[in-house]
Amino acid sequence: MNASSMIGFIGTGIMGGHMARRLAEAGFSVTAWNRSPDKAEALAAFGVGLATEAAEAARHVDIVISMLSSGPVCDEVLFGTHGVTDAMSPGSTLVVMSSIPVETARRQEERAAERGIRYLDAPVSGGEKGAREGTLTIMAGGEVSAINALAPVLAPLGRVTHVGPAGAGSLAKLANQLIVASNICAVAEALLLAERGGADPARVREALLGGFADSTVFRQHGRRMIEADFVPGGPAKYQIKDTGTALALAASLGLRLPVATEVDRIFRGLVDNGGGDLDHSAAIVELRRINFR
Repeated sequence: MNASSMIGFIGTGIMGGHMARRLAEAGFSVTAWNRSPDKAEALAAFGVGLATEAAEAARHVDIVISMLSSGPVCDEVLFGTHGVTDAMSPGSTLVVMSSIPVETARRQEERAAERGIRYLDAPVSGGEKGAREGTLTIMAGGEVSAINALAPVLAPLGRVTHVGPAGAGSLAKLANQLIVASNICAVAEALLLAERGGADPARVREALLGGFADSTVFRQHGRRMIEADFVPGGPAKYQIKDTGTALALAASLGLRLPVATEVDRIFRGLVDNGGGDLDHSAAIVELRRINFR
């Protein structure tokens, strides 16, 4: 694949819009579709074509990239009534960068293969900031040859690592999400403890930067918690989708994950109490509710 490759981009939300823009700025011909058309309109200024139907974005292109919200939505748009894979040409490639269950990715690969379409599950980590700056971590499952061929396309988006066959990318993303969600809750508990104990949480955060407690979550989401900036980069309602999927997979494998179970409970409490559209750093809001209600 090279800059002459034509790309259909499905899903231009918080992260997808930046990703489609970066591909257009890198010289690729990009046509985008989003279920809420207004979320795609700003991309026209960067040379992105706007499709009125999902199938239109998938027709006569070399690659279709999906950045949709969940496994069921992906199935509906890619293989259901929206007709994306029906519109794709045999020999083209479908790259699902959404966070979906492992079994969903494996099933989608089989369905794509029946249509002569190459398939990669390549979910990402890095949030809106990573999407905007092209520094996403991309965990790719599928054939090595397909991933190598897509290297020039994925390069403007971030760093790609092949982690195994189709489904392995989604498995790696679940591992990532458990680490992120657990870290968010640990940071929230630590800052709440500092605050309740009489220290300045902002100064405590500053003191811990560069030590073993430091992390991207601590730097970015710790600041969000202190400033009460919960404009969503990663909405809490999507966090429970991932923790729930990971716990269901663990149960099917005979594993008990006690930390993940408690973390999932915290985020579900946040969502159940009206915080589903807040950034997942708002876990501290739920911890305050639990302690001070």
